[in-house]
Amino acid sequence: MGLQGLLPAWAQTGSPGLRADLPTLTGPDIGLTVGHSPFSVGGRTGHAVTINGMLPAPLLRLREGQDVRLSVTNRLEEDTSIHWHGLLVPFQMDGVPGVSFPGIRAGETFVYEFPIRQSGTFWYHSHSGLQEALGHYGPIVIDPAGADPVGYDREHVLVLSDWSFMHPHQILDKLKKSPGYFNRQRTTLAGLLDGSDGVSLEERRMWGGMRMDPRDILDVTGSTYTYLINGHGPQENWTGLFRPGERVRLRIINASAMSIFNVRIPSLAMTVVQADGENVRPVEVDEFQISVAETYDVIVRPTGDRAYTIVSEAIDRSGMGRATLAPRLGMTAEVPPLREVPTLTMRDMGMGGMDHGGAAGAAGMDHGAMAGMDHGAAAAGGGGEAAGGGAAMSMAGMDMRDPENAPPDMAVGVGVDMVAMDPANRMGERPTGLERVPHRVLVYTDLVSLRPNRDRRPPSRTMEIHLTGNMERFMWGFDGRKFSELVEPIRFGRDERVRVTLVNDTMMAHPIHLHGHFFELVTGGPAGHQPLKHTVNVAPGGKVTFDLTADNPGDWAFHCHLLLHMHAGMFNVVTVRPMEGGAQ
Repeated sequence: MGLQGLLPAWAQTGSPGLRADLPTLTGPDIGLTVGHSPFSVGGRTGHAVTINGMLPAPLLRLREGQDVRLSVTNRLEEDTSIHWHGLLVPFQMDGVPGVSFPGIRAGETFVYEFPIRQSGTFWYHSHSGLQEALGHYGPIVIDPAGADPVGYDREHVLVLSDWSFMHPHQILDKLKKSPGYFNRQRTTLAGLLDGSDGVSLEERRMWGGMRMDPRDILDVTGSTYTYLINGHGPQENWTGLFRPGERVRLRIINASAMSIFNVRIPSLAMTVVQADGENVRPVEVDEFQISVAETYDVIVRPTGDRAYTIVSEAIDRSGMGRATLAPRLGMTAEVPPLREVPTLTMRDMGMGGMDHGGAAGAAGMDHGAMAGMDHGAAAAGGGGEAAGGGAAMSMAGMDMRDPENAPPDMAVGVGVDMVAMDPANRMGERPTGLERVPHRVLVYTDLVSLRPNRDRRPPSRTMEIHLTGNMERFMWGFDGRKFSELVEPIRFGRDERVRVTLVNDTMMAHPIHLHGHFFELVTGGPAGHQPLKHTVNVAPGGKVTFDLTADNPGDWAFHCHLLLHMHAGMFNVVTVRPMEGGAQ
């Protein structure tokens, strides 16, 4: 049993009724205490940072239109905080130390107080240090003030997360010294010779020139992580109950520090009805990818008197979370094996338009055209040469770190090991590892807002923000700059309508989150029904465009939600002015 004395019957018993069966706090006044707790999984016990002694923290059940007071007491020996992820709150209540409030000192209590202006599935977590990786996170469900457009007979909240017995500061230290430290699935000489790695010799030379392996998909992997569902490891088999024929709503939250999951329930279709707490037109799929900090609500309708396995497989296939839906406790279903490890392609290098083989990979590339490529130290980034940082991989005479290829506002120095030459809009592509599966896969362009967008004005200006990094040094930033370099905030006028394009110049996915706002993904779908998101996964070498109405005044965090990427510099502040009363 995973949490021994920490979590009682809910972890073993499924829900007898409509609502989720997690320990739940509700009402206008809620008390939360942050402290230390032991945490056990897989027969080992480690140290966690928990809320009210639980991992995940209690479910907060609120209602649209109510006011809530959340008193947070800090029992740690260091500062802490709580950010209400996806909630539209006054910026002073957003919970980001140094941006919206000072933080909660050891031994002190801070009272968050705000009106509930929305409904849906959300979550809460620390924004202090690396506490989030140690268990400081929990789910939020906000019931609508009126009728729920989503019909269901029962619900379960599923909090997906990752857990390591290695302290996150140790993990970060190892990544800074050796970025591939946790990757146990690298391509091999034997695999190259017999073709089993799926990487040609020329492609291998290209990846070598960039100091990156085509299977370097997640920084931290199942070699140290145990993947949890509601605080339980795969062997502990958290179980949610149903009666055959019921419509079961699964509220799925990715509360991981560093793990992106592909979610499926073999033999059971899922109908996606909500993304990031916002209702969407129902779309039936067999699998979807959920990046860090995203939420998806799905409806399933199991009709047989049998169990079903819920699989949350890490996108690099290094491990999985596992839970069960069943009519009775003790029932199990077959747990599928881990699937083949994906291999990154030319599109992931930011050469989307050059990949004539399409999203499936680089099979269609003319590798003869690569003969003149410079396989110099693309990621060395050493001093010596100014902005370019040394000769880097080039194609057709283009240096992938040449400032001539970079936008004028980018700082192309040691913190940038490549600039995508031809980034593609990948919102309509199947995500990493799901390109060839024989069933239906959710893509962002499938999402259509259920209700019309509130602001139908065209954008008054455009903005491009580049996601940059140096893999070899584990440096991350926006437009080539780390937050610690005292970068200028991103400025919007209040109620300004802006079209923002995020360009991923790296070969890793980045879930980008904007606090205090929802933005509309520009998917090319039905006009006036662009899907609303607070977090969007920007694929390697890809780009995402969204429309933002900056209608929540204040200072807001804007960052990659891979915790160690944010900690290493991929963070900035969005400031929306003027404030109430015309203050600047």
